[in-house]
Amino acid sequence: MQLNTQDLSEFQNETITAACRKYTKLTAMQSEVLKRLNSCLPFIADLAHAYLYLYVRTKDDSKLLVLKHYRPHTFFTDIELTGEGALVSAVEEPLITAAFEKGKFIQGQREWRFGINLEMYVQPIKSGNEVIGVVSMETGHSYASSSNYHQLMDTAVFLLEHGKKGLDREQFRTMSPGTGIIIADHSNRIVFANLSATRIYRSLGITSLIGCRMSDRELSAMLHKETIDSSRPYEREIQIRDIVLVQRDIKLEEAGVLQRRIMLLSDVSELRKKEREIKIKSAVIQEIHHRVKNNLQTIASLLRLQARRSKMPEVKSALQESTNRILSMSVVHEFLSQQDAEEIKVIEVTRNILNTVAPNMVSSDFQLEQAFDGPEVVLPSRTASNLAVIINELILNSIEHGFEGRDRGLIGLHTEETADGYVLELYDDGCGLPADFDLSKMRSLGLQIIRTLVADDMGGEIELFSRQGTHAKITIPRNPEGGEY
Repeated sequence: MQLNTQDLSEFQNETITAACRKYTKLTAMQSEVLKRLNSCLPFIADLAHAYLYLYVRTKDDSKLLVLKHYRPHTFFTDIELTGEGALVSAVEEPLITAAFEKGKFIQGQREWRFGINLEMYVQPIKSGNEVIGVVSMETGHSYASSSNYHQLMDTAVFLLEHGKKGLDREQFRTMSPGTGIIIADHSNRIVFANLSATRIYRSLGITSLIGCRMSDRELSAMLHKETIDSSRPYEREIQIRDIVLVQRDIKLEEAGVLQRRIMLLSDVSELRKKEREIKIKSAVIQEIHHRVKNNLQTIASLLRLQARRSKMPEVKSALQESTNRILSMSVVHEFLSQQDAEEIKVIEVTRNILNTVAPNMVSSDFQLEQAFDGPEVVLPSRTASNLAVIINELILNSIEHGFEGRDRGLIGLHTEETADGYVLELYDDGCGLPADFDLSKMRSLGLQIIRTLVADDMGGEIELFSRQGTHAKITIPRNPEGGEY
């Protein structure tokens, strides 16, 4: 039985404190104890390889409430048990009820389905002398019957008692599948090592762990490199030959005296190898963008030289337009050569194009102002060159046609992000469009380029209109042809 749909929805959105106040008789101080304990419950579920449930008594003493439920990350099973928000009859949970009444650790079994039982380890949670909750850890028989599993459970129970005082959530963050687990006693002698930890050490030539001390001289002698993160003093990365390990060293102490020690090992050799490969590829890609930028600027210089030598105004104008288009594309490659991500920031690229192209188009005494507003729109690099050419053409049109006879002007960009995509509105404060302007009938090469790139290559739409100047409104879909910008 569960809370009704509305109550369950509210329950899942409530804090532990609010849920306890609403459904139980617990005091604010007792609720705070459970709240502090909750920070380490997912870690304990991983450590014990067990489903973990936190039960509390409701205002109706005959009912128990599953306040928290955590699945372990360290093993997979198709077991489907009661979830958070479940109301359970106390009569149907004899071990949980007994733990509430006796205030002692209890071990037993639960029948999951016919002929298959789960091992249950039930620990009462006390505040003073009063039991305020019960934690049940439930796992398969194959885990519970494995060698030295009781050491895992003893450590889990110790953590439950320790966790009431509050633990560092980051230090006790969840584990990943395949994590090596080593547990040592108060004298730093290893009392438990799971199969993953045994395999890691075996690959290093160490075949026996149980009974050895944590400070293994043989392992230290093989150490090639060690890195310690100052923000995580309990964690270090070590390299032994070609193997890279991340060690999380958790010391459980009382009054400054070591009681238990948990060492978690993760083999990140392949991950670090992939990271190195990605860094190398990223550097190569950045170098390619840098060289493309240089080549484009060389071509632009050659076109400028050709334009100077030409005596025909039409040829000079055509070469100048081509030069500006090439320079706009070079701006994009320069931008990409200076960052790791293969994406562009539209406002930043537009600003760079304005600063690169405009000086070639306006006289030295013309004052061109810039304005940008709206969120930064980030698009993948595959659209960058197209967008650069579009922005270049619109800027050239504004400079060439919008500010005739003036000594100053404004070009701006307004951006919006919608549920379906992005809106880019490039505008000027010039004379506006002719009264009979029709984009579909225009034969201008620049406008034809803009229309083709927006509609065909980017799957978007463009609208040109006058409003205290000329506005070009470009709508770019978020998922062009099923892809993702």
